[in-house]
Amino acid sequence: MFRIGIDTGGTFTDFIVLDGRQIRTLKLLSTPSNPALAIFQGLQDLLDERDCDVRHGSTVATNALLERKGAATALITTAGFEDVLEIGRQNRPRIYYLYPSRPDPLVPARLRFGISERVLFDGSVLVPLKAADLRSLVEVLRRARIQSVAVCLLFSFANPAHEKQIGRALRNLKVPVSLSHVILPEYREYERTSTTVVNAYLAPIMSRYLGDLERRLQKKGKRRSVSLRIMQSNGGTVGARSAMREPVRTILSGPAGGVVGAWEVARLAGFPNILSFDMGGTSTDVSLCEGEIRITSESVIANCPIGVPVIDIHTVGAGGGSVARIDEGGALRVGPESAGADPGPICYGKGDRVTVTDANLYLGKLDTGYPLGGRLYLDDSRIDPAFRALACRMGAAMPAVAAQGVVDVANANMEAALRVISVERGYDPREFTLVTFGGAGGLHAVELAASLSIPRILIPQNPGLLSALGVLLSDSVQDFSRTVMLPSEEAVPAEMERRYGQLEQQALESMRSEGFPPARIRLERWIDMRYRGQSYELSLPYSRHFARDFHGRHERRYGYADPSRESEVVTLRVRVRGLSEKIRIPKERPGHPDPGQALLKEKRVRFGKRSFRSRVYERAKLRAGHRIAGPALIFEYSATTAVPPGYEVRVDAYRNLLIHKR
Repeated sequence: MFRIGIDTGGTFTDFIVLDGRQIRTLKLLSTPSNPALAIFQGLQDLLDERDCDVRHGSTVATNALLERKGAATALITTAGFEDVLEIGRQNRPRIYYLYPSRPDPLVPARLRFGISERVLFDGSVLVPLKAADLRSLVEVLRRARIQSVAVCLLFSFANPAHEKQIGRALRNLKVPVSLSHVILPEYREYERTSTTVVNAYLAPIMSRYLGDLERRLQKKGKRRSVSLRIMQSNGGTVGARSAMREPVRTILSGPAGGVVGAWEVARLAGFPNILSFDMGGTSTDVSLCEGEIRITSESVIANCPIGVPVIDIHTVGAGGGSVARIDEGGALRVGPESAGADPGPICYGKGDRVTVTDANLYLGKLDTGYPLGGRLYLDDSRIDPAFRALACRMGAAMPAVAAQGVVDVANANMEAALRVISVERGYDPREFTLVTFGGAGGLHAVELAASLSIPRILIPQNPGLLSALGVLLSDSVQDFSRTVMLPSEEAVPAEMERRYGQLEQQALESMRSEGFPPARIRLERWIDMRYRGQSYELSLPYSRHFARDFHGRHERRYGYADPSRESEVVTLRVRVRGLSEKIRIPKERPGHPDPGQALLKEKRVRFGKRSFRSRVYERAKLRAGHRIAGPALIFEYSATTAVPPGYEVRVDAYRNLLIHKR
């Protein structure tokens, strides 16, 4: 059996093939109108007659949510709580806007239905669910021609009996039904409702997409077995059928693969504290890992709270395809709109709007003679008039000044994103390594590191394909949780073992159904705690000394702790891993520092306000121990790295590029 990792981005679709100890790569332009077309095109070249494990980081769920192109969804909830989805938490993210506006909820008022029932916080039934009410509701839904249903009753996490009864009654509608006690059995009705609705909203789209992908894979592989696994937002893969049932867990599928890949490569190289920086064609994703990949259950994506565990990733609309424009006030703006793969930047041959990629080509950091992804040759014949026009609108003296302005504005947007996950959370960037990947990351990494005083940049092999590599490196991971609301003094070991045992049994059964034998299954226990009276809680690994550990975690996060104050256990969590076979990255013995064998040519490259004669190297010929002094460019199949004057590159034993000030 061999394995294929696939990451679908806004501009390129990336493939990494693990065939024994051999690794092959492929990049194709994405097909935004139907992402599956680029995948099928790549698989035509890669699949043979052997059994194959295909792992896919998908953007289908993400794009459907961002573009509000999901299914016509109905919401069933406890009578009187129909508007929870629209009321939300009454937060105002932009408190100084004079005329704030809220985005429309995914489910309009006419499709939100309340049903008479009431379960209390302790699971006891106050108002039973009547069969007659349920029958009439089913008829209303049938006439409404809905495509999916979300069911979220008030205290279903304490007693799911009524939700199960509704789920059985809705089977005759033959549409996907998302039950909140299955999707997110935790308290906070707004977040639980939002998460369940997002799942229902995406279920038909993901079912069609993954079902079609599965059928095509099986049709192409008549004489072999082809399994399909999907990357989840929590950094692990799951079977395609599970992803169809719970697509809300795949919303950050592609970016999650990048963080996993960056973390594994950096850990192997000896750098456990990293800022991952993934700059692709349409966006930039950043994440902070301090000894581990950080998971959060408090994310907001496309204005929708998502309560399932996801890797803590911050995204901004800045990428190689980000469009530059002059706004109404005469200021230069870059992004969040992107030219994508079609029509793409001007230098791709079809676009007509200036992008960051065009600016980098104009400044000399890209080259018309070296193709992107081994196939796409850039065309610079139309970018000079475009930058002359932009310079005129900006009042800039030269087109090169306008091009540098585009790069500077994009850098400012990305620097702000890195500050959000580091400085604004109390972390000092000087204590971290910037791990840069994505097709465009290496062109901007050194300038960003300099602005934040980050001492070291690590660029792994095949940086433009690292997200696909992360998908291949990922274990199968599933998360299970349940809100318990126990005072810490009542959370005695016997009680905790009983409650964790229920979750672990559920986790083990699910992982066995995915085909993992007991020897390859690992369980992790986590616990959410808070001081009595607090609104939010902290998540920490469970141990018999969880109360003491909580005080320490609280002091580290907020700067104070109060061991004399009463605390409580809010939610129990179990994470189950199905261990996958890992890729072994070969290690080289460092040799002579002279990289002359990799030198391609010299060319003029503009860094900041000056143009420098710079050496250009081919990365495939660089070996461990080689050193390169800037100014320089390093070309490779999936990306380009720009090294400004005053910086030096060292190739480590794993053939990563380590860049630091001379």
